[in-house]
Amino acid sequence: MARVSPIMFGPQVKQLVDLGTRLRLARLRRKYTAATVAARAGITRTTLGKMERGVPGTSLGAYVSVLRALGLHADIDAIARDDEMGRRLQDLELPEPRSRAPKTTTVLASVPPLKPDLRERAP
Repeated sequence: MARVSPIMFGPQVKQLVDLGTRLRLARLRRKYTAATVAARAGITRTTLGKMERGVPGTSLGAYVSVLRALGLHADIDAIARDDEMGRRLQDLELPEPRSRAPKTTTVLASVPPLKPDLRERAP
């Protein structure tokens, strides 16, 4: 069965190409060869080359392995951390706030009366 590449649009392709460029630059800054990073990540050098070029068919697991090999695995935790749109959608389902504060008479009725101040008795 032939592999089907995902359909990618302009902004998505740019994101993948930019990610690949950042991975390549991180590898070069560390003075690692492509063969070294590929071996540490458990992928082939061809797969690493596709990642660095931004080919869309590469698995997420391969990206995670390369980030770990480069020492950038902490960056994975930042992916989708702040789900601003999800929180906005969730907030739309919350009930409307009340227009006035609730009455407090029931709360005050359950409070015991205050004791007289003992300092007033002192001579």
